[in-house]
Amino acid sequence: MRYFGQADHLHGSPACTGVLLTNLGTPDAPTPEALRRYLGEFLWDRRVIEMPRLLWWLILHGIVLRRRPKRAAAAYRKIWGEQGSPLHAISQAQAQALQQALERRFRGPVKVALGMRYGKPSIASALRQLAQANARRIVVLPLYPQYSATTTASSFDAVSAELQRWRWLPELRLINGYHADDGYLDALAASIRQQRERDGAGERLLFSFHGLPKRYLLHGDPYFCYCHETARRTAARLGLDDGQWAISFQSRFGREEWLKPYTDKLLLEWASDGVKRIDVVCPGFAADCLETLEEIAVENRDRFLAAGGEEYRYLPALNAAPAHIEALAELVLRHAAGWPEADPGWDGGAVINAGREARERALALGAER
Repeated sequence: MRYFGQADHLHGSPACTGVLLTNLGTPDAPTPEALRRYLGEFLWDRRVIEMPRLLWWLILHGIVLRRRPKRAAAAYRKIWGEQGSPLHAISQAQAQALQQALERRFRGPVKVALGMRYGKPSIASALRQLAQANARRIVVLPLYPQYSATTTASSFDAVSAELQRWRWLPELRLINGYHADDGYLDALAASIRQQRERDGAGERLLFSFHGLPKRYLLHGDPYFCYCHETARRTAARLGLDDGQWAISFQSRFGREEWLKPYTDKLLLEWASDGVKRIDVVCPGFAADCLETLEEIAVENRDRFLAAGGEEYRYLPALNAAPAHIEALAELVLRHAAGWPEADPGWDGGAVINAGREARERALALGAER
């Protein structure tokens, strides 16, 4: 194995704290070819599809990747913008805003890099950016508030796969999730409240989360419970009674049973029961993407209105809103506690002098750089 490492390491060079920000990812273009590559990588992940490999390979290549890319490309074209995929553009904005927020909080140098679990920029490329910045300590922050093996754990798999190729490993701290973090919940509740106060509140508020096969829950994945806790705590912050809100799960795939209630079916039930005005929010998505902008804001809106509903509003994700970025910055700062660059007593001058002395000692011992 050829190792990636600090072959060009300069003795005495100052270290920094790195922050690896990750999200699911996006295709390179809204075309069947790009979707085939993206879906092939995404759906081959063992964390995402827990099936015997040979059987799933036959289904994936014999059926799924023959049919799904064309439909998915058509959906992506509806939301594609000048900057490309909304998820990619928003994630870049989040990384830039988080960099600025952390620079205000850290006494020492800090570097944020964005890596997508599937597609570009990859987690491997982001980690190498951090290595080039001499990040000897890295906080890994997957932007999935509610932990699941299919998302958060899969991101850590990708981190591990890259680091297996490194000779000199950094110190790591992994943020498993933040579904009950006060900063996140406060930002979420404030965003919902502001939008409903500005535009008027619907009769009910629906918290729609991405679905999972039910057997994942039965095998120990805590995602379902975390989604309920996020919704319950947010509804309490909004002062909502039990009859004024509900939780559901979207984006089913395949024929097996998934987490219930299903978003599309619940919307039809509400319309049938005479509910006319609803608001929908997707707290599991840190950035708006295909599943929110097309599936929830368009497809399910049409479904609800066609069934008798009169007003349907999708409330946007937190995206790069200042309150969201501040909550993420505080989360990172807590997890970096005790590291030099996050220490209020960090002394830049002392670090530079120590680095100069270390370099002189290394050169005296025969180092070339």
